[in-house]
Amino acid sequence: MPKLNFKKLNIIDAGKIQKLMTAQTSPEEIKDILAKGEGMKGLDLSDCAKLLAIEDQELLARLWQSAKKVKLAIYGPRLVLFAPLYCSNFCINDCEYCAFHVRNPARRKKLSLAEIKEQVEILEAMGHKRLLLEFGEHPKENTIDYAIEVIKTIYATKNGRGEIRRVNVNLAATTVENYRRLKEAGIGTYQLFQETYHRPTYKKMHHGPKADYERQLKAVFNAFTAGIDDLGIGALFGLYDYRFEVLSLVRHAKFMDKVLGVGPHTISVPRFQSAHSVNLALKYRVSDRDFLKLIAVLRLAVPYTGMIISTRERPDIRRQAFAIGVSQASAASKTEPGGYKKAGRQAVEAQFNLNDHRSLDEVVRDICRLGYLPSFCTACYRLGRTGDRFMRLAKSGKIQETCQPNALVTFKEYLEDYASAETRRIGEKIISDHATKIENLKIRQKLESDLKKVEQGKRDLYI
Repeated sequence: MPKLNFKKLNIIDAGKIQKLMTAQTSPEEIKDILAKGEGMKGLDLSDCAKLLAIEDQELLARLWQSAKKVKLAIYGPRLVLFAPLYCSNFCINDCEYCAFHVRNPARRKKLSLAEIKEQVEILEAMGHKRLLLEFGEHPKENTIDYAIEVIKTIYATKNGRGEIRRVNVNLAATTVENYRRLKEAGIGTYQLFQETYHRPTYKKMHHGPKADYERQLKAVFNAFTAGIDDLGIGALFGLYDYRFEVLSLVRHAKFMDKVLGVGPHTISVPRFQSAHSVNLALKYRVSDRDFLKLIAVLRLAVPYTGMIISTRERPDIRRQAFAIGVSQASAASKTEPGGYKKAGRQAVEAQFNLNDHRSLDEVVRDICRLGYLPSFCTACYRLGRTGDRFMRLAKSGKIQETCQPNALVTFKEYLEDYASAETRRIGEKIISDHATKIENLKIRQKLESDLKKVEQGKRDLYI
């Protein structure tokens, strides 16, 4: 990768983006843009700006329809499930939107490796197979050595048939050498959000090392240099105008794809939620309608990218988001260190408040009732289908040829080992319905064989 001067590159051209936000359009042009988006080659910033300007309900319905077509064509009916694991809320930053900021007088907690093991065993007992690790930024408490020991502990922890097969990491921007060490430890995706791409807002919201806008922006490029080729980006919607953030995310994604040959593996779309010691009076709070609009626009703009929604959102919003773009979702989340051992819904140590408090089994059952396929698959990462190899498969839509049968097999594992009787009843029908839709005879025969093996006690089968 060439050496990049982020201050001179002006990756996020604020003037151009602000100008695009004032663009005028017509219903006929919107329909042409939607048709272009359905071609699954992506959209340019001007196209996205015009879609974001839609107010007419009929045109919004057309936008939802187009986004749904693209989502199903590339990702099919699958919804990958995961859980966050908060390892430490020690942090030296003083970010206005985050309850881990140094002003919060709540007790600080860093999980010991024994406590990590205990939390993982609880998550495995639910049926989770992939985790997203969360750390505050602290040079003494949250060192790279600690992060690596946590990762090793997670992979080594087994609970009956339960195991974590993929560990993704959300860790403060660090050095290329530290990213190499994370890669060697076997992480999946490295995720880091810009939070807001609007420089004046970024400066207002951040105090401490994270206040360095360029450091945050170039982190994924440093991670790529270190060999991590599955990279996740995102923005915290509500800090500034959502249209600016969406256009900046698209610009960031296109720049990554051009320079690295690999666009973002995931784009996350969290909306601001209050928490203990955090209660911003937001000028740019995002309505439910605009939130769903931005998800649909991102799906059309960057069709190959996995989109993540968290338990910040209500179940009804999550259901609608699944239909128009989201392909990954957290479930049964806790957002404070040690949270999975605690009773109750919310603690003062939590990073933000949640709006979906359902168990994993309840989420899985709801997904099935919607006709979707819950997936716990981690095969792509373990078979080297990452980075440009994954991108080629995703951009062509061929990723379904392996992901769909792998999703079915991992869901069968969940039903056999963890599901309630009602979820298992509904889930078995989902497996039957989706298995018959696999057209490749060889793959369908392999799937049928693997499903029988799972019933007989075999685990971790994939293609």
